[in-house]
Amino acid sequence: MRPADGRVDRHQAATDPGWQADYRRFRPPVERAVAWLVHHGNRKLRHRGTIKNNTWLRTRAAALNLRRLINLGLTRTDGTWHLASVNT
Repeated sequence: MRPADGRVDRHQAATDPGWQADYRRFRPPVERAVAWLVHHGNRKLRHRGTIKNNTWLRTRAAALNLRRLINLGLTRTDGTWHLASVNT
């Protein structure tokens, strides 16, 4: 019995070295972002309805992004925002 074409295609993609390299490159940042979102008891939804939950998710993501930018050196000088430059 032959497996469905979708399974064969996925298996071929998963064994491709280029796909594996991309997977290893992109998975850690995605996992990190999800871990930040669900940290401190945020694994379950607190509101009823998609609008309220969507608003919560966008607010949580914005707060996390702002915290990350501040940790990277975001400052405001003379009414403009600046990131600390990285000298190499």
